[in-house]
Amino acid sequence: MICTRARSLVVTFCVSIPGIAQVPPAIAGIRGGTFPDRWITGGPKCVEVPDWQVHEYNEDLFMIRESGCTDPEKPFLYLFFGKDRALLQDTGSGPAETARVVTGSISQWLRDHKRASIPLVVTHSHSHGDHIAGDSQFKSMPGVSMVPLTVTGTQQFFGIRNWPTDIGQIDLGDRIIDVIPIPGHDILSLALYDRQTGILITGDSLYPGRIYVRDFEAFKASTQRLVDFTRDRIVTHILGCHIEQSTTPYVDYPIGTRYAPYELPAALSRAHLLEMNEALKEMKESRDRKLLRDFTIWPIDAQHPFPHPIPTAKP
Repeated sequence: MICTRARSLVVTFCVSIPGIAQVPPAIAGIRGGTFPDRWITGGPKCVEVPDWQVHEYNEDLFMIRESGCTDPEKPFLYLFFGKDRALLQDTGSGPAETARVVTGSISQWLRDHKRASIPLVVTHSHSHGDHIAGDSQFKSMPGVSMVPLTVTGTQQFFGIRNWPTDIGQIDLGDRIIDVIPIPGHDILSLALYDRQTGILITGDSLYPGRIYVRDFEAFKASTQRLVDFTRDRIVTHILGCHIEQSTTPYVDYPIGTRYAPYELPAALSRAHLLEMNEALKEMKESRDRKLLRDFTIWPIDAQHPFPHPIPTAKP
C-alpha cells in the first residue's frame, strides 16, 4: 500500500499496489480488494495527522475515515462507483469539510477513468448526528441527489414496498446495491449489500465496538432478517461505521477517545452476525450489556440510559 498526503484537502489517499498488498482471488465473480495496514486514528500528535484518510479498496470502492482529531467518533464513509452514478453513504461528524474530501475522491476517480462527470447519490446508514453532519455541504451541489432522512422518503427512493420487511435496491450502472431496512439502533437504520464485492455495510448496527440498541425487539428482528438475507449470498466482509474495540478481547476504548493505536481491524465476518443473533436470543428479557469478544450489545432504555461522552483533550 502506498499513501500520499494531499495538503490542500488535508487528507491522506491510500492505494493498493500489486505485490505490496495482495488482492484476494475472485470468488464466483466477486471483485476483491484490500484494506490498509492500519487506520490513522487521530494522533498521537494531531498537527501531524490528516483530517481524513481515503483508502481505495478497489478502483470503484473508496473507504473514507474521519480523523479522531476532527471528531472522536472517527466515522467511516463509503463511496461506490458504477457506470452511471456514484453512491456515498454518510457525510461525517462534527465540523469536518466532508464535501472537499468526497469531491476530491470523485475527481481522482474521474481522472483515472477518463470521465468528465458522474452524478452522486448521498444516502445514510441512519439519521444520527455523527453521520449526517456534512449534509448541508452537498444539498446545493449540482448533480447530487440526497436521499430523504425519513422512512417514507427512503422507501420511495429505494423502492422499499413495506418497511421494514421488504428490500429495496439502487442500480449504479452494472452495479446493484441491495438496501435492507434494519431499525433498532435507529428507526431509519439501513444495511447495504454490494453484489459486486460481497460486502455488507451495517452502519452502527454491527461493527467492532459498542452496539447501542434503542428498540430491542426491532433490533432483534432486523438482525434475524440480515441472517436470513445473507444465508444464500456471499459475504466477503461486514463493515460498520466505527471502530471502538481494542485488540485486547472484550476491551473497548472509552467514549471520546481520539487516538486508538491498538484498535481492531474494521472488517467483521458473517460469523460475527451469527454470533450477535444468537446473543440477542439468549438475552431474552435482559437489557444488561452483553460483552462479546469483538463487540458489545448495549441496550438503551429508561433503566439503561445512553452514556454521556467523556470530555477529553486533544493529544
